[in-house]
Amino acid sequence: MSDTGRVFRNEMNIFLHDIGVLLFFFALPLMYPVIYTLIYNPETVRKMPVAVVDESRSAESRSFVQKASASPAIAIYAYCNDLQEARELMYENKVFGIMQIPSSYGKNIGRNDPAHVEFYADMTLLLRYRTFAAALTDLQLELISETTGERISASGLNSLAQNMSMIQSDSNFLGDTEQGFASFIMPGIVILILQQSMLLGIGMLGGTSAERRRRNNGFDPRQIHGVGVTATVWGKSLAYLVIYIPQIIYVLRIIPAMFNLPHYGSATDYFLFIVPMLLATAFLGQTLNAVIRDRESPFIIIVFTSVWFLFLSGLTWPRYAMSPIWKMLGDMIPAIWGVEGFIRINSNAATLHEVGTDFVALWVLSLVYMITACIVTRATMPYVCKRKWQESKA
Repeated sequence: MSDTGRVFRNEMNIFLHDIGVLLFFFALPLMYPVIYTLIYNPETVRKMPVAVVDESRSAESRSFVQKASASPAIAIYAYCNDLQEARELMYENKVFGIMQIPSSYGKNIGRNDPAHVEFYADMTLLLRYRTFAAALTDLQLELISETTGERISASGLNSLAQNMSMIQSDSNFLGDTEQGFASFIMPGIVILILQQSMLLGIGMLGGTSAERRRRNNGFDPRQIHGVGVTATVWGKSLAYLVIYIPQIIYVLRIIPAMFNLPHYGSATDYFLFIVPMLLATAFLGQTLNAVIRDRESPFIIIVFTSVWFLFLSGLTWPRYAMSPIWKMLGDMIPAIWGVEGFIRINSNAATLHEVGTDFVALWVLSLVYMITACIVTRATMPYVCKRKWQESKA
């Protein structure tokens, strides 16, 4: 315990006097969540311009366009004579959707036949397409209910028609009641930010230590020597964990409250849940020091792989749909389990027991990476080089 305390104090002293490491440990977790959330605000897109090609020119088609225009997602930008004219508007980015009403639309409704409307959406931004699809689905359900009620009323069953008009369709989106993009993605992104910033800081410390060893015949004069491997690994890890306590409170509690993001779960549960993730990340960072040779290496290794971590987390593609090899690779990354468990606690009010699989997996990763960190640390501890360095100074 005494050796661990010595390593802890020394490591704190090293990175508190390293401006580059402090930028990663403090500035990155403080600034990234704010910048990302501001970029994603407003969370939803509203009143997107749409071109209408009304080939029916009937009362029914005009009623359809009016109802579509009343939707918060759609704004009628122009009426076009044909589809080619509407396409030109889309090529010029003046509209993001084209609504084509065929000439048979009004006739089909009058004959009680199925009536179709074609909608073409700009797919350069999936958020627009999703909003269009949701608005048109709600409009379709509304028109079906209204048309069915009119047909039943025309048959003389007025009481049944009134009941039909009272049927409404409501959507309840668990964990993201606003259906906002920031509310969807930010709870996972903040976990990836915590892992990325810690790995970058630890990697910079490891690269700086490697440079000092090369300058001093394999000996780093700023490290505590003569202590055990376990004490060295745990002393450093506890220093990183302690320094991240303010960041955890800020990122996981203050940021959601500041931007009104989902935060329904117990703060105690996700604070306890995040501890093994940060420990596993601290051990992983010390393990990666085996391949870091200078101060700039973490930028190449960590920043490059951070894009992989984003995709493997399941935020952009569900993990159950991934191939086994990618899923296995994701299981080796602490933040992947952290994203899954934290989102369930934070957005769906799950308890620590209900995310027990993720919680246990993080402790298993902590154990595995603690062992690998000890192996790497043992390989770089210069018991013999220390004597040679002292002799060269003499």
